[in-house]
Amino acid sequence: MNILVIQNRMGIGDMVIFLPFIEAIAKKYKTPITLLIKESSKAQEYTKNLNFIKKIIYLRRDSKNDLHSGLSGFFKLKDEIKDNLFNTVFIFNSSLRYRLICKIAGIKNIYQYPLFEKKEQHIIRAAQNLLNKINLNVESNPQIKIDESTIKLAAQKLSISKDKINILLGIGGSGPSKRIPAKKFKKFIDLAIKDYDCTFYLATGKNEEEQLILKSILSSYKEICVSLDENSISEILPIIKNCKISVCNDSSFSHLSAALNIPTIVLMSDTPLLYGNYSPNMYPIIPDGMETVSHNSRGKENINPEKIYKKFKTIIS
Repeated sequence: MNILVIQNRMGIGDMVIFLPFIEAIAKKYKTPITLLIKESSKAQEYTKNLNFIKKIIYLRRDSKNDLHSGLSGFFKLKDEIKDNLFNTVFIFNSSLRYRLICKIAGIKNIYQYPLFEKKEQHIIRAAQNLLNKINLNVESNPQIKIDESTIKLAAQKLSISKDKINILLGIGGSGPSKRIPAKKFKKFIDLAIKDYDCTFYLATGKNEEEQLILKSILSSYKEICVSLDENSISEILPIIKNCKISVCNDSSFSHLSAALNIPTIVLMSDTPLLYGNYSPNMYPIIPDGMETVSHNSRGKENINPEKIYKKFKTIIS
């Protein structure tokens, strides 16, 4: 049995969400899976210890000149898939393009979302419905594994003390509306250090606004904050594992933290709530005055640091 899974969403969080479904397929057929995914998912950084993934093929289709774009890209991807001799494929999207590519490549068993139903598609429910076709009921609780020796090495390298409350702050976000202002994180830090001996590990991206938020926090709390700005995701994972709790924007780090079994407070300002509550390790905080959140909620200014701290105290006590 040679199985391909196609997952063409861009984000790290998206890829993390799909891990339980990929694992369920591998267990059912008793064989590891090959993934066709976008490089932006950075899956190689957090799946290396997952034995249900055999190989990663990168889908290069972000611009019209990319390898797998257009008509020529269609046939290049077909040839690449055909060369791997897959006999079964699971396509986690509704695109006719990927169905035709797999059909022409000679794959006999094709499982896919209903065609042309991308709009308002529930990321988890659609995947569950797909696997129902092969009699699998999958709960969404992604798990990422790290060697214990790697976790200990990270603690030694950064002198992480078990006597402190070590907290990951995921202060970045894929768009401006997801990036909670520095003043909100600073207020939370003020509340936390009044009652607890804390060290904060700051994880973010390279966007200019993210860097300004990072610098603002570091300038006020240099003695108790550690920037992870120069670390790769694979280097940050064991650091997260040394933390007692995470407080993150809805970002790659909220998904990664929860998948590492770390209690994760997720600050939901502008994306559907399901991205912040699909895992039992997630504790969403929504803006004051709102009953729920979705795209275009734009509630980052109404995230309440006191609510974050109250949830923080409840979790760690």
